[in-house]
Amino acid sequence: MSIELLDRGSLVDGGATSATEAVGSTEGLLGRIGNLETRLARNDREIDAAQAVRYRVFVEEMNAQIAPDAARRKRDVDAWDAVCDHLLVVDRSLEGDAEDQIVGTYRLLRHEVARAHGGFYSASEFAVNELMARHPGKRFMELGRSCVLPEYRTKRTVELLWQGCWAYALMHRADAMFGCGSFPGIRPEEHALALSFLHHNAVARGEWAVKALPELYREMDLMPVEAVNPRKALSAMPPLIKGYLRLGAMVGEGAVVDHAFNTTDVLIVLPISSISDRYRNYYGADAGRFAS
Repeated sequence: MSIELLDRGSLVDGGATSATEAVGSTEGLLGRIGNLETRLARNDREIDAAQAVRYRVFVEEMNAQIAPDAARRKRDVDAWDAVCDHLLVVDRSLEGDAEDQIVGTYRLLRHEVARAHGGFYSASEFAVNELMARHPGKRFMELGRSCVLPEYRTKRTVELLWQGCWAYALMHRADAMFGCGSFPGIRPEEHALALSFLHHNAVARGEWAVKALPELYREMDLMPVEAVNPRKALSAMPPLIKGYLRLGAMVGEGAVVDHAFNTTDVLIVLPISSISDRYRNYYGADAGRFAS
């Protein structure tokens, strides 16, 4: 489970300045809207604070099951935390130190780092290694563990997270992004309309095709195409998945039930070349230079 818990707002529906305009000359920032800023975590204290935010959302709100030691510490922690970069949304208007101001987070894992440390998180659910083998010259990056505190689930927070991801992708010259997008609950049939819409309209084909692992594969083709009302299907979809579709993303074939996190996952696949010029211009084509 990964990029699913931004319950309100849209990934790309207006309201934010471009990363170029937002950052200006302020060192280390990837974006700013009002009192909210996005940047990478600078130290272990900030990573710990991001893990505490994840615990509040995934465990206290969504009833995820985590290791007993992590539960005692009230932190959502796994082995990937040590090798990932942690994108933060910080509310500078809150009192306290920087780690007290973290209200949202995204975990970013680059291809070369994953290769050196045992692979990508999503590979435990989807055949991403086969996908990458078809693109030996391309750089992939994984987006994961996205969450935002309830009172900050607004359009501008989602905008900031995407600005940060876009700047990071440019800085590291990524060719494609992917990650698990999730529906709440472990019964795919409860999301038959949205999953069927994705199956009929957004499944990656050809060189970008990727499937759920055979032992975990759950059908997404739960309704015939003629029974799927696109407007209602999009309305029933988690906003972050819908936002990625607007950017030009595709989804893998087959869903996976994640019992530990109480979600039904699909794989989002977004080649950088598929992002329209409209959104490239919106977020700032040279945003990567502000992440240096």
